[in-house]
Amino acid sequence: MKNNTRHYSKLDQLCMTLDQTLRVMTGHVTTSRENPAANQPEPALTAAQAKHIAGLMRVNHAGEVCAQALYYGQALVSRDQATQQHLQQAAKEEGDHLAWCQTRLHELDSHTSYLNPFFYVGSMAIGVTTGLIGDKWSLGFVAETEHQVVKHLESHLQQLPENDTKTAKILQQMQDDEARHHEDAIDSGAATLPVIVQKLMSLTSKMMVKTAYWI
Repeated sequence: MKNNTRHYSKLDQLCMTLDQTLRVMTGHVTTSRENPAANQPEPALTAAQAKHIAGLMRVNHAGEVCAQALYYGQALVSRDQATQQHLQQAAKEEGDHLAWCQTRLHELDSHTSYLNPFFYVGSMAIGVTTGLIGDKWSLGFVAETEHQVVKHLESHLQQLPENDTKTAKILQQMQDDEARHHEDAIDSGAATLPVIVQKLMSLTSKMMVKTAYWI
């Protein structure tokens, strides 16, 4: 049977990565799935609640900017075709999350983080670096990242007002996807990162959260 899977050259991949970078930076990421909150009513929120939810969603949006850069950077230098496709599929789903968070921020009359370009460049550098070290370590970075994101999303869900099912639907779908990305990375042979690396990732994440919430 003929294999219809298309294999892209490194130049092709570089061009696609640059195209995706422009889409992320300009807020024009295309989605493959319907927004899970599309049919949910807009809740009645106080000004303080709306401001807090916007801060949470700005953090989540910034996190998805980082995820896009991380996974495309890793895929760009991956040596294994299966790993490369795994990273690209995860990045595609993170693109859905990015668009959903951006839509919710617009609905809340708020904005994405002004620091996103810096987050993107930094995460791209990390993605390329971990990808060059080796595919099993690259997948290990994915697994640990998603593990931390799942806990982070659970914290945000607990902070939402009960009537804000619109934001909750988005975060719940994101959480399900991130948990699956974690399991897929493990199943694909991810290495367990050293504890010091895990702690450094957690510290970096906390710094991003504190700045993106406000800026």
